[in-house]
This record gives sequence, C-alpha cells and structure tokens, in this order.
Amino acid sequence: MKVAIVGASGAVGQEFLRVLAERRFPLDELVLFGSERSAGTKYTFCGKEYEVQLLQHNDDFKDVDYAFVSAGAGTSREFADTITKYGAVMIDNSSAFRMDPDVPLVVPECNAADALVRPRGIIANPNCTTIMMVVVLKPIEALSHITRIHVASYQSASGAGAQAMAELQQQYQQIVEGKPVTVKKFAYQLAYNVIPQIDVFQDNGYTKEEMKMFNETRKILHSDVRCSATCVRISSLRSHSEAVWIETEKPLSVEQVQQALAAAPGVTLQDDPATQTYPMPLFTGGKDDVYVGRVRKDISCDNGITLWLSGDQIKKGAALNAVQIAEYLISQAQ
Repeated sequence: MKVAIVGASGAVGQEFLRVLAERRFPLDELVLFGSERSAGTKYTFCGKEYEVQLLQHNDDFKDVDYAFVSAGAGTSREFADTITKYGAVMIDNSSAFRMDPDVPLVVPECNAADALVRPRGIIANPNCTTIMMVVVLKPIEALSHITRIHVASYQSASGAGAQAMAELQQQYQQIVEGKPVTVKKFAYQLAYNVIPQIDVFQDNGYTKEEMKMFNETRKILHSDVRCSATCVRISSLRSHSEAVWIETEKPLSVEQVQQALAAAPGVTLQDDPATQTYPMPLFTGGKDDVYVGRVRKDISCDNGITLWLSGDQIKKGAALNAVQIAEYLISQAQ
C-alpha cells in the first residue's frame, strides 16, 4: 500500500500525517508532495523522516494507491489527471470536484457506498461545515425525512488554514502589546470580533460557503432538502460549531432524536442542561466525533427540532473524513 499526501505542509496535510499514524493506516510507503515553497521540507512520520517532493506533471504517482490531496482547487484541477493516470484513487479535499456528477461526494457515516462508483478515479471530500452537519442529520433523516434546514455556523480560524490560525494568535499578542494589528487572511481583524462572511458573495446574497451547504447536503443525503445557511468566522482557534434548525415531515420528540444521535456512528451526545453540559470548540479540538447538545423542540415550528453541534474542522471536517473513505474502500476490497 503506497500513499501520497499532496499539500503536506498545510494544516490539513499535517493533520493527514497525524490521523494516518493514530489510526495505524495500513501503508507500506508514504510520499509527500508540495509546492516550490514547501519542497525540501522534512517531516517525521512513525519515526521515519520524509522529504516533501515538488509536485510535477510526471510519473511520480505510478505506484500510488491512495492520494490525499489538500492543496487548493486550482492545484486539484491541474493535477487530477496526473495523479489518477495510473490508477491512484484521488481523495480531494478542495471544492474542485464536489458537484461534478462523475465524482462521488462522500461522508462515510452517510453514503460510504457512493465511493465505490468513481468514473474519474476521484472522490471529493465535502466542505467541513457540511461534513459535520450531515453526520448529525443522517440519524434524524432515518426517523423522518428532513425537508428544511436553517443553520448558522460559527467557524474558527482553522477553516482558513495554518496561516490564519497564526494570524489570529498574532493579533491577540499585538493587541496586548498595544501594537498595530496585522490583517491579511481576513477582510477584518478577527481577534475580539466575528465576521459574517466566509468566501465570496454570490448573486443571491449568499456566500459560496453557504451555497456549499445547500448543494452538498442534497448530494450526500440524496435528498431534496433545502438548507439556508449563514456562515460566520469567529475568533476561536480550532473547531467549528453550528446552530441547526431542522424541519421534518412528521413531528419527532426530543427523546427520539437524542436516542438516535447517541447511537449514531461518529456522533457523541453531550446534552444535559441541568449540568450545563453541551459541546464547545474549546473541548472538541483534536477529537474524532461530532459532538451534539442543546437538542430541543423548535417552538416556532410544529415539526421542528433545534440543536447545537461542534467538531474539529481540520480533523473530521477534512483529514479524518478522507482517511475514513480510504479505510472503507480497503475494507470493501478484502
């Protein structure tokens, strides 16, 4: 088993290394690829040192079984044919192919079998906010079809990568020291602030990130559900959270939903208002599961349920989900 990581020096690339090690992924060879800026950088994986190679249009992927790619949509589009030419399965973390009808969009807890049909040799990893939401929606959908979703996301700096995380930490330090605040990764200062925009605005007034949640949710769940999202960048460092309002075809009790969530793969229920027990990004960072709490009836909708979720955007929202896809494919080949 030979595995490649493209974009090895980025936040998600580094998380790939941690997740593969944690889960003892059955690889025999590992190769790392990156841009001219990161080529030559060395990283240690399971006690062995690896050097990042320059990503090029050549035969470097000839013997690769799985390529985990997280280097941006432009790079994914440019190098897809090079990566898949000799049969490597490209599991892509960018937005490049998510809505391509010939590319499955997969969250293993929801639609793992979709990964088996991949005409282009590519499987797309969904957007991080979508991944975490659909993991929670799937067990509820099994109780009653979900017809409408309203969601407000609270997305940490990690969603914009390692440089954005560093900038947030730098901003807090600069504020404490009374220095001018560096603003490069976001439109405004993020420290002590929230920014109600993630990605660029579309003609309908929604951002591209918000439209991803609409379109990707439908594709993953094979559903006609409609999702209206407001995505907000907040000044936490790692882990995203979401407030979700769900409308179902038939009314569901809080107890039904809680029981379904407690039994669902990839979900941890933390829901006890009496003891102020609910998920928070401070505690979900580094964890595999999506954590859910504040489950209650929506008092504005007879068939409505409201809940709160939090999960690690870099882990389950990116690297872990991709590795789980590969693990599923390996299990099906045995």
